[in-house]
Amino acid sequence: MTLTKRAKDQLIKVLFGKTSVPRGLFELNQYFRHYEPINFKHEQGENGNIIAISTNYRYGSIVTSAKTLSELDTNIKDAILTSFEIPSSFAKEAAIAKIQNKQGEYAIA
Repeated sequence: MTLTKRAKDQLIKVLFGKTSVPRGLFELNQYFRHYEPINFKHEQGENGNIIAISTNYRYGSIVTSAKTLSELDTNIKDAILTSFEIPSSFAKEAAIAKIQNKQGEYAIA
């Protein structure tokens, strides 16, 4: 994530304060309360990249890629935040986590 994006996200957080949260956080919470975790299948892409594609997201597809599995995990979480229009500075509040013992499933913790 670029320094500019991080600064912008932190500025948004400071301006709106801790009592105000993006609507996307509420929508994310409701999504995971009503539906199952979001599953991702992994495919090998060009140049050795690993591509992750959601298989059961109700509003279309979430697609991201990375060179390593740990980077892919971070990118998947960021892509989920992006699909709900949540600034990355609220990642901690969103608490998206990979489900233990389930490959490719993500939900809120």
